[in-house]
Amino acid sequence: MRRWYTPVILVVLVVFVAFAGWWGVRMFTEPLDPTSACETTSLTVLRTDQVQVRVYNAGTVKGQATTIAAQLESAGFVINSTGNAEDDDYTGTTIVGASGDDPQVQLVASFFPGAAISTDNRQNGLVDVVVTDDLGQGFKADAATGIDVPSGSVCLPVAQASATATTTS
Repeated sequence: MRRWYTPVILVVLVVFVAFAGWWGVRMFTEPLDPTSACETTSLTVLRTDQVQVRVYNAGTVKGQATTIAAQLESAGFVINSTGNAEDDDYTGTTIVGASGDDPQVQLVASFFPGAAISTDNRQNGLVDVVVTDDLGQGFKADAATGIDVPSGSVCLPVAQASATATTTS
């Protein structure tokens, strides 16, 4: 006599394998990080609402990244994400970006007097703020919300560039 659960198990396994195959193909064909590239945009002035920031906590004070992210958001910055830093080798506040003379990095750094600037030649247009228990001189809420762009162009994250960038003719 044949058991009833053998075909049921076979159907469940076929459905599972089909789902795993579909998911694998989807993950292989989609980009891993939707903000992995940036788009060069012509600008004369970069505003805080055109800069995407990720805030990381490298200290022991719970919620430090969330607090700083809220302050940055109130200044007009677009908060991409918050979380804990993978490294704890930071002292004070560190601004991380593509280069030290990048207008996005300079604009974010203007809100953190005395913050260290670190560069990693990233190509995504994002700026990271890494905070520790020692916030140094803290957050400067009255910093300018715009900065001149001497080169006339900025590499903004693709999703952000098309949404809020103001281009010049």
